[in-house]
Amino acid sequence: MHKFLIFPLLCFLGIFIVSCGGSDDPTPSPQKNPEQEALEELTGGSNITWTTANGGSVTKDGSPVTADYSAFELRLTSTASNRTYTTTPNPVFDQSGNWSFAGGNFDKMQFTGSQPAAGREISFSRNGDKLTLNFSVPMPNGRVSALAGSYIFELVKK
Repeated sequence: MHKFLIFPLLCFLGIFIVSCGGSDDPTPSPQKNPEQEALEELTGGSNITWTTANGGSVTKDGSPVTADYSAFELRLTSTASNRTYTTTPNPVFDQSGNWSFAGGNFDKMQFTGSQPAAGREISFSRNGDKLTLNFSVPMPNGRVSALAGSYIFELVKK
């Protein structure tokens, strides 16, 4: 009687072992570091254009100034060796230049250039298709004092 039970038992074990073999699931992608995650938020991995059109806004010292920036666009680009930006002409940001992260938390950035936003630490946060930039322009020496103040740019993904 044992002879008749051994063969089905071996067949069952063989099928069980084969079915428990490899998995068809792809291997998980490697985890991104904080800098890679921040780059993804700002540039989508290569570039994203952010705009005030279609629901964006700008405030200065708590007062709305969106009308002054109604056509504002900020294009952030990132490659393996370069981080650049372009904007539509405006009095606060240069029309183009380079950008970098400021500090080690990857929640602040800096732009190159000569306009008031250049060289400032600009805090940013992203929520879905909205990017918020928050920074202050101090009272300048010899520049137009009308640009000094605390700015919040609420931009939407174009």
